[in-house]
Order: sequence, then structure tokens, then C-alpha cells
Amino acid sequence: MKDQPKQFEDDDGRVICDMDVDGMPWHDRRVRRERRQAPKSEHSEQLSSTEIRAYTGSALLAVLLLWAVFAAAWALFILFCTQIWFR
Repeated sequence: MKDQPKQFEDDDGRVICDMDVDGMPWHDRRVRRERRQAPKSEHSEQLSSTEIRAYTGSALLAVLLLWAVFAAAWALFILFCTQIWFR
């Protein structure tokens, strides 16, 4: 019973657009087999905890630097408005 596809009342069996496109990963089973058997590249290695901490710290420093630049620009804009523009 589960092997049979569902039959709908309005389905007449015509194919409007064939979605089985040559070159797509799901079309060619040979590609999946080759990918499974291929050796792992050096880029797929897991990072150590010290490397993760180093990358996280660097990302946080970059965000803090951007925040400081925007905060300084906002402060300068407020000073410009209060001291020069609104006088």
C-alpha cells in the first residue's frame, strides 16, 4: 500500500515541467558515489578549542571596532548639531 503513489482526482498523469534536469546532483547517482568515496579535503578539519576562541575573539574585536566608529560618528553629529547647526 505504501509503494503506490497517491492518486488525486484532478491528476490526469500529464507532466507539465520535467524537474529531472541533467547535471543536477539528485539526477546522477554516480556523482553521489564519487563524493562519498572521495578523500576529505584539508579544509574540512575541525578547529581546536583555542582556534575557535581566537576566531571568536577576533570577530568580537571587529564588531567592537565598528561599534566604536559608529558611536564616534554619532557623537560628532550630535556635537555638530548642538554647537554649529542649531545656533
